[in-house]
Amino acid sequence: MKNAFVVFALATLALLSYGLYMALVVAPTEATMGDVQRIFYYHVPNAWAAFLCFAINAVASIWYLLKRGLKSDAIALASAEVGVVFCTIVLITGPIWAKPVWGIWWTWDARLTSTLVLWLIYVAYLMLRRFSSSGRAPVLAAVLAVFGFFDVPFVYLSIRIFRTQHPQPVMGGGENSGLDPVMAHAFLWNLVAFTFYALLVIWMRYRLQIAEQAVEEAHAERALGERA
Repeated sequence: MKNAFVVFALATLALLSYGLYMALVVAPTEATMGDVQRIFYYHVPNAWAAFLCFAINAVASIWYLLKRGLKSDAIALASAEVGVVFCTIVLITGPIWAKPVWGIWWTWDARLTSTLVLWLIYVAYLMLRRFSSSGRAPVLAAVLAVFGFFDVPFVYLSIRIFRTQHPQPVMGGGENSGLDPVMAHAFLWNLVAFTFYALLVIWMRYRLQIAEQAVEEAHAERALGERA
């Protein structure tokens, strides 16, 4: 397992490094927006990574509700924490890109607002897990996660359903959509790189959570032994 983790970590580092090179050196400068457009190679892959994390969280939460397994609970918590980090990066890089292009940092359109709501849902999930003293907190959090995940497809489809300030889909968006082949190559490399990165960090956080659960079980058994 340790060797697999090291190999996966090295592969992730290589992908991130090559993705950085593709985004900053190889990809051409966009004619209208200039170099600020290069945020695209990180803004969108981070959004994808956040969606992936929340999908893993939803599946693990459903499994936990069915089986009450500690491993599924650990996966759910780990993926939610990592997803919130990626979603936070999306909410930071978006306005940085928007300011020079739109002239404003933020607008309450469907894509931006639904992304903020998504972030708030999973922050609430983490706060429930962290601060609730109820023994049913993992169950309640799992239910929240399952329902909260329905906002993910809404975020994705919002620019297809509504007319928004946010740009329309660049890929698969219609007759005039699409990327320069070199830009598409750079984008896809970063998409793969951030997928690996998200899975790597979830793996790390999951291992830590399993260790924490083992410590809590040991403390509980010790407390029972002292009472007996």
